[in-house]
Amino acid sequence: MIDVFTRCRPHEAFEYGRRRGIVPHYRVVQERPAAGEVVIDGRTLIMAGSGDYLALAADPRVKEAACRAIGTWGLSTGGARASSGSTVLHEELEARLAAFLGRPAAMVLASGYLANLTLAALVGRDDLVFADALIHASLVDALLVSQARLRRYRHNEIEHLESLLARADQDRGAQDRGALIVTEGMFSPTGGLCDLPGIAKAASRHGVRVVMDSAHDAGVMGAHGRGAAEHYGLESAVDVQTVPFSKSFGTIGGAVAGPEEVIVHLRHHARAMVFSAALPPASAAATLAALDIITDEPERRQRVLATATEIGDELTGMGFRILHSGTPIVAVHIGDTLPCYLFWNELFNQGVFTTAMIPPSVPEGQALIRLGLTAAHTDAQAERILSAFATAGRVMHLIP
Repeated sequence: MIDVFTRCRPHEAFEYGRRRGIVPHYRVVQERPAAGEVVIDGRTLIMAGSGDYLALAADPRVKEAACRAIGTWGLSTGGARASSGSTVLHEELEARLAAFLGRPAAMVLASGYLANLTLAALVGRDDLVFADALIHASLVDALLVSQARLRRYRHNEIEHLESLLARADQDRGAQDRGALIVTEGMFSPTGGLCDLPGIAKAASRHGVRVVMDSAHDAGVMGAHGRGAAEHYGLESAVDVQTVPFSKSFGTIGGAVAGPEEVIVHLRHHARAMVFSAALPPASAAATLAALDIITDEPERRQRVLATATEIGDELTGMGFRILHSGTPIVAVHIGDTLPCYLFWNELFNQGVFTTAMIPPSVPEGQALIRLGLTAAHTDAQAERILSAFATAGRVMHLIP
C-alpha cells in the first residue's frame, strides 16, 4: 500500500510561494482599525477581499444585538435544534427570513455550509441531479453524501443542460427517479450570475425542481435584496433557496427556505440539521438586526454595486481582463497559479488585500484575483485600489 501522507506534499507553486513568503492564504488579520481596512503584519491595508458586501459585520447595531443576546442567552444553546437548541430567536429569525425571501418556510443552521449539506436529504441513490460545473464545494459535498447520480453541465451552458435532461428523459428508468437542478445565484469566483431564465425554461420543460444557493447574491441583488431570482423577476422558478449569513448579512450561520413540507422534511431527515448544534443565539440576534438594515437601507447595495461597476470599468480601461460586471465581485483574470501569487503579492505590497483564486477553486489555468467590494469603501479607497492595480499590472507586464 502507498503512504497516504505522500498526497500531502505541496504543489510546486505553493512551495515556491511559501519559501518566499508570498502565499496569499491564511494571512492573519491583527486588527480592523476602520471600515474597509485591516492590519496584517503590522501594516494597514485596504480590505478588498471581503464578502461583507453591505459592511454589516462591524455595524454598531448588529454588534449591539449580539451583545444583548449573549447577556440573555449566553454563548450556546447547548444542543441541537431537534433537542434543546431551539429558542424564540431561532423561531423569529426563521419567520422573518421566510417573509423576506417570499417563501412559505425557512430553517436556520449554524453555518452556510451546513445549510447546503441539508440538501442531501432531498434526493437519494437513484435520483438525478443536474448541477452547474462551478457550484460551491458544500453543494458538491451534499450531492456526494446523497449518493444521487450527479450530472455536471458546463458553466451556464443551457444547451448542455438541456441535452443532459433530454437524455435522462429517454432513460427507461426516468419515470421512477426524482430530479433536481442545482445552481448558485452568483458564482463566487467570478461574480457572474447564473442564467436563471434559461434554467427556468429547461426545468419547466422537463418537470424538474430548481435549488439555488444565494450565498453571494442575497442581500445585494434584486430590488429588495432577495437575490438573483428577484433580480431576474423569476422567484417562482426557484423551489428551494439557501442563504448563508457570512456575506451580506455580516454574521454567521445559514438558512434553507422553501415549501413548508420540504422544510419540515429537512428538519427531521437532514443529518446536517438533526445532528449539529444550533446556531448560537447571538448570531441569530445579529442576523435579525442585519435583516432590518438590509430591508431599511437599500442605499447600501446601491453603493457597493456602483463602486464595483466603477472599479471594473476602470480596470478594463487599463487593459485587465475582467470576467463579469454588475455585482459586488470584480474578478481579474491572471492565468496560472504562480503568476497569480506574484500579482497578489504586488497588490499586497501596494497596500491592498485581495483574494487569490487558484485551483481547485477555479479550473487549471484560470487563476484570478477577486475583489470583494463593500458599501463601506470610500472614493479615496477605490482610487487607492485602482492605483495599486496599475502599479502591480505594470510590474507584472499584465498591462501596458
